Amino acid sequence: MADEQLDGAALMREFLAHSPFARELGLALDSIEADRAELVLPFREGLATYADVVHGGAICALVDVAATAAAWSDIEPSASPQGATVGLTVDFLRAARGVDLRARARVVRRGRQLCFCDVEVIRPDEELVAK
Repeated sequence: MADEQLDGAALMREFLAHSPFARELGLALDSIEADRAELVLPFREGLATYADVVHGGAICALVDVAATAAAWSDIEPSASPQGATVGLTVDFLRAARGVDLRARARVVRRGRQLCFCDVEVIRPDEELVAK
């Protein structure tokens, strides 16, 4: 990433463009505003655990990156943003079979050093896959 100062939306777009893992998954930022973000994980055969069921690890990665986007959405521009996931719990509610997934992330609480987020992963029919 360049040395110019970026707002949260620009920072997240840069992150997705330059993260080999995010690119490998095909993650795309759909929308971002203060304390909220939506990302899409396009389905492809390489993300399946068996048949056309999306692997839980791919879903967890979507949750993690969506939470990062929500957390970074309203930060002060900085030349050297930092962050790390310190905890991640994902409950799987139903299988996602051969469909693109959307993560809707929102900030629940911002502390001085930690930001807590809630993320829902849904199928195109709006059925909840994971939380």
